[in-house]
Order: sequence, then structure tokens, then C-alpha cells
Amino acid sequence: MSQRTPAGRGPLDLRPITLETHVNRYAEGSVLIRAGHTHVLCTASIEDSVPNWLKGKGKGWITAEYSMLPRATHTRSKRDREKVSGRTQEIQRLIGRALRSTLDLNQLGERSITIDCDVLQADGGTRTASITGGCVALSLALEKLIQDGKIPRSVWLNTVSAISVGIKTGEVLVDLDYEEDSSADVDMNFVVQGKDQLVEVQGTAEGQTFSKSQMDQMTEAAFRATQHLQALQMEAIRASGNSSILK
Repeated sequence: MSQRTPAGRGPLDLRPITLETHVNRYAEGSVLIRAGHTHVLCTASIEDSVPNWLKGKGKGWITAEYSMLPRATHTRSKRDREKVSGRTQEIQRLIGRALRSTLDLNQLGERSITIDCDVLQADGGTRTASITGGCVALSLALEKLIQDGKIPRSVWLNTVSAISVGIKTGEVLVDLDYEEDSSADVDMNFVVQGKDQLVEVQGTAEGQTFSKSQMDQMTEAAFRATQHLQALQMEAIRASGNSSILK
């Protein structure tokens, strides 16, 4: 087994990951997720309304917004002031789809929860970190509604987390940093509910094609990684003092 870094991270090892809750005093739910040098602030905000196309249906909605601070990367990028880029739209939709899988929207009632994911520092895996951290922020916001008796505990179905997996020089790597991601032959993102239920898989052969056997290896590596992420999510929710949603 090769070593990826001087610190000795193996091909299937994740970067050091932390989930710090209640970092924003105003948001109904907030988490700062750190995955190596990638840091993302995730906040959840509740509104007692839904988009026009959902009004009168008694169903709630979860949506996401994603942005990267100008100096989150090596060079300064411009802010999205007037028009959101295609890449940003794609990421926002991915995060929204992932987080909607965690709950029964019919039990949420006509409420919307917006998850804002702001990348403070980027070193690969910003969209996957946003999903993993955003899930915890969402659970904290739901806890407030449950405690107030506005929604039942059964609204919450399961956690969702995400991880990047790639192939570089024939070897499967998990949780790619920017350098690995930019030079990988195959680049994939796995979104997993619970321990082994796939929500979404995005994959591209950047430098070479990949076989079914390699796809199976990447899937198994993703399941192993997201099991670890789920354990971290559950620990963060319990440590936040609002763990009744897990019962």
C-alpha cells in the first residue's frame, strides 16, 4: 500500500475531519466542517413558506446555496454578484438533492429550510464536505422544530454524507485533495444515505477509462469512507446537545 503524504495517509484514508456545531448564534443550525485544508461553513435557516409551486400541498422543501469566498483558493476569484455560474448551480442542486433524501418532506409541513454552504478555504472536496456538514446543520434545525412540537421526530429518515474517490496511476484513492483531484485519471463523487444506500454517483474518466472491477472497488471504498463520516456526524449531533432526533 502506497503512502500519499509525508504523514503517511494511505490510499483509503480520509483527511482529518472535524464537525464543529453551533458556530453561528443566529442560524437554526450551523456547522463548520474541516476536511484537511478544506473548510466549509454550513448554516440552516427555516422559513414558514414554500416556493409557489408547492403552496397548498402541505409539503416542505429543502434547498441549498453554495459559494466560495474570494480567497478560498490560491488566487482571488470574483464574487457571484449578479449571475451564479453553471458550476455553482450544479453544486447547489447536488447538495439540495442530497439533503432532501434525509427526511420526509410531507411531514415537514409547508416550510422551507435553506442550507448555505460557504467555502472558507478550498483544497478539494468542497461539494462533498458541504453535503456532510450541511446534513448536520439540517438535523440541528429540525431538532428545534421537533422540540417546539411543530413536526414529528419521524420526519428524519437518516444521515447523508459524501466523499470523493478517484483513480491515479491505477490506484484507488479516497478523499482527494486539490492536487490529487486535478491529476486523477478518474474522478468520482459518491453521495450515500446511511451506510450503504446510494443517493447519487457522479463520475468521469478524466485521463483514461475504468473497468467495472475498478468501479466496484471505488464503490466499496466510498461505502467504507461514508460509514466513518456517518459516525462523525452522529457524534457531532449527540455532542451538540440536541440528539433526540436520533431516537
